[in-house]
Amino acid sequence: MCGRYASTKAPADLADEFHAVDATQETSQRPDYNVAPTKDITVVVERHPRDESGEPDRDTTERSLRTVRWGLVPFWAKDPSAGARMVNARSETITEKPAFRRAAASRRCLFPMDGWYEWQRHDAVPKSQGGTGKPTKQPYFTHYADGTTMAMAGIWEFWRPKGDELTEKYPDGLVTACVLTTGAVGPLAQVHDRMPLLLRPDDWSDWLDPDRGTGDEGVTRLLVPPSPELVSTLDIRPVSPQVNNVRNNAPELLDRLPDDQVTEPIQLDLLS
Repeated sequence: MCGRYASTKAPADLADEFHAVDATQETSQRPDYNVAPTKDITVVVERHPRDESGEPDRDTTERSLRTVRWGLVPFWAKDPSAGARMVNARSETITEKPAFRRAAASRRCLFPMDGWYEWQRHDAVPKSQGGTGKPTKQPYFTHYADGTTMAMAGIWEFWRPKGDELTEKYPDGLVTACVLTTGAVGPLAQVHDRMPLLLRPDDWSDWLDPDRGTGDEGVTRLLVPPSPELVSTLDIRPVSPQVNNVRNNAPELLDRLPDDQVTEPIQLDLLS
């Protein structure tokens, strides 16, 4: 679930939207219409700045855009390969799972995006009935109808290499992150039973606050499916199966697929 999304805005523009400092150093970053796991991505974090000796200043915080790898590598992992399997985490269990609970306690982040892709699976139609005989997947793209940047809730972690070979490959360690998911609501559930945990701008400060733990009411109140009001602001549309291939990366991936090419269309009335 939520293994692909689009993020096309420049870091400088995202920094303005999220009231953050751009620390990505990605001045020539190109729009990405097909963000996939293991790619380097931009996330929003909030931390206590550190002095020259490395001590954090607990009286101040700084919100910034950072470049991390999508796919969380737990701090105890022997090597980074674990990240490929941890691109998302269930919001209901992040305080329980060993791979996520430390990050959830104080290393929460936001994934800025234009919208996300999800695939609706269909059973195989026999060739005798005009089908291919193979199961099919119809991709859909969901975004805010007014084009506002979305913010998926996430968590991040810092991994230090163990052993000389990995230390040589990752001399500065590795910062990785994953998306949190929740139960899909309304017509979104017709595509998949899970969706990203979306946060409104009014919720960003509570979520990013490094001094709020997972037992804090300001955090726990956010770990729920979206409200009907939020769902009513979304637009969901079928798109081309070209997005299935991560090598395809162009604006056309976001275009609505003509009705006669959609496999078993769903009811897309988000207000129903």
